[in-house]
Amino acid sequence: MATTRNVIGLDVGDRRVGVAIASLEARMASPLLTIDRQVSDDIFLEISELLKKHDAEVVVVGLPRDMEGRETAQTRSARDFAATLEKSCGLPVHMQDEAATSIAAEETLKELGKPYQKGDIDKYAAAIILDDWLANAVQTESK
Repeated sequence: MATTRNVIGLDVGDRRVGVAIASLEARMASPLLTIDRQVSDDIFLEISELLKKHDAEVVVVGLPRDMEGRETAQTRSARDFAATLEKSCGLPVHMQDEAATSIAAEETLKELGKPYQKGDIDKYAAAIILDDWLANAVQTESK
């Protein structure tokens, strides 16, 4: 029996990490969970275990920039996080622009009409980041 090939997307913040998952075959991201970095003893170990549990082959980390597309302290922090994660989990880690994903995630949650918390925005933003990466991967494959 073949196993599902999965990719995990992360929206990394100082307080929380939103997590989404997608099958590399179906190419549709779904919000999975949110990790509170202030509660996690070892964020990289926790994510590595999550990657194993979900048979992930690839990780995608959101890359924040300012409104003009310039790098910021948060951009450097996301790059550092991705580099450390890649070393700790042994999987390829890709960066994906995350412009306005939190805004789009909150709009999606408002449209659903259910109460939500900030952590919900983070995992929905991770799904948008992952969807964007998957769309770019499809375009790259078709060229």
